[in-house]
Amino acid sequence: MPNANIFGKTSGLKVSEARILERLYRRHIRGGDLLSSELADNLAEAANQTGRLVGVLANRKGEIEQVILGEQTRLYLPDIGRLRAGAGRLRGLRLIVAKPSKKSVPEYHLDHDFVIDLERLQLDAVVQIEVTSEGEAGRIVFGRLRPKAASDQGAELRHDVDVFARISDVDVDFTTTIQELETQLRASVEVAKKKAAIPGQRDPAVLVGVYTVARKLWEPSMEELKELAKTAGAQVLDIIIQQRKVLDPRTVVGKGKLEEICLQALQLGAEVLIFDCDLSPSQLNAITDLTDLKILDRTMLIMDIFARRAKTRSGKVQVELAQLKYSLPRLAKKQTGLSRLTGGIGGQGPGETKLEVDRRRAKDRIARLEREIEGLQEERTLRRRQRVEKSVPSVAIVGYTNAGKSTLLNALTGADVYVENQLFATLDPTSRRLRFPKEREVVLTDTVGFIRDLPEGLIQAFRATLDELHDADLLLHVVDATDPERERHVKVVNEILEDIEVEVSHRILVLNKCDLLTPEEAKARAAKMGGMPVSATKKDGLLPLLKVMERELWHAKRE
Repeated sequence: MPNANIFGKTSGLKVSEARILERLYRRHIRGGDLLSSELADNLAEAANQTGRLVGVLANRKGEIEQVILGEQTRLYLPDIGRLRAGAGRLRGLRLIVAKPSKKSVPEYHLDHDFVIDLERLQLDAVVQIEVTSEGEAGRIVFGRLRPKAASDQGAELRHDVDVFARISDVDVDFTTTIQELETQLRASVEVAKKKAAIPGQRDPAVLVGVYTVARKLWEPSMEELKELAKTAGAQVLDIIIQQRKVLDPRTVVGKGKLEEICLQALQLGAEVLIFDCDLSPSQLNAITDLTDLKILDRTMLIMDIFARRAKTRSGKVQVELAQLKYSLPRLAKKQTGLSRLTGGIGGQGPGETKLEVDRRRAKDRIARLEREIEGLQEERTLRRRQRVEKSVPSVAIVGYTNAGKSTLLNALTGADVYVENQLFATLDPTSRRLRFPKEREVVLTDTVGFIRDLPEGLIQAFRATLDELHDADLLLHVVDATDPERERHVKVVNEILEDIEVEVSHRILVLNKCDLLTPEEAKARAAKMGGMPVSATKKDGLLPLLKVMERELWHAKRE
């Protein structure tokens, strides 16, 4: 007979067996005891009667929270939040299992399955009871976690085991044991954090890369994710790589691997998991169901950086719009019940759930931001029209992020635009006038840097900014000449320009940072890529660049 109070396969269970299992809920473990003799005897009786593993989950008050009926050799636990215990904390539950033994063995060990449950679920303890052929409680195995020493980083989490010949031999002050264990766990987590700490960085994070391609193809992507995490202020504690034939449609890495990753993150004291891919709403929900760690994907990380970097009203509006559009479908996580209502006067029925309110507010905010961006776009269009009427050419600087675009703008115009050796140092477009001989001048505009897999939402949100590129008379495409991925970066930028339909006939490829190369290397790379070698920091090669710009802006047009 099925029983709702008992977890497991209860179909076919006899009435007498069900009553024995239900009686387990009445048992209580006193004070600091690990186990009571009454509970041990009752578990042994239940296991003997059913011929299956029987377990209970007991809290720290000694109350039985769940009775579990297993199979002959396996015990499947209910969902207890899996990896929600957090770094330096245990679950607050101990698993006590009675296992029937067909024959006595010289040495009694803790089953491997229970070791896995102990580690992955961060249980307070696992107690395994041997059930003799007479149906009585025999030997007792007491397993608990052992914190990793500072020298053990990267090793498997270890555990300690004590074996007692009979229940009367169990002499464990469980309360004191758990308190000491959690103190040691917290200390080991703090040691790991301090060991990996980098000044100025916060949010300890573990990076996760899941790839279906060869190493040489994914390595640059992971290196870029590391730089993105650093730019966002994250402290990278570890990098976990998994190569698969196909990504798991539910959790990307597979449920078992995800549990291992979360366990490793908790051991290291990480608070954030950052995936080097975009997570679908269902994948994000499936992963967050498993852990209390903050989960970010590549797009979320980039948007977070954009939100931190934006200084002008225009930049802030565009980033917020992109974030809202990305997060709206990810508000689809189901909520049970109507605990938060906004009914009342004028509201019919039970009201709205918080989820519905969040969705409605997000949609309203998106509509307002889109109207504001339309206004900003009209202002930019007006300014561009005025420049065209005055016959002032426009030059836009484009390129991969951190290629040195802002440094080049400063070097050419004497401006003081913020420059930093990090990704997306510039978000808000900056325009400065650049004078040429014969009383000629142009407007030189620095734009946001591009990156591989630049989120579509950001491209759409920044369309008002990127519209500057459509009206440019000349593009300066800046490339980091020292970057091993420079040719791929050029390809990425060109693809994004095509996606936003920028068709500027005049382009100059500028190979920056050539001061870090020998003159021969710089000349060879420039010749191979068809670009001009310069050093924006040293101001080398700027005069030849200005001459080419002048020819492209005025003489080439006449020709």
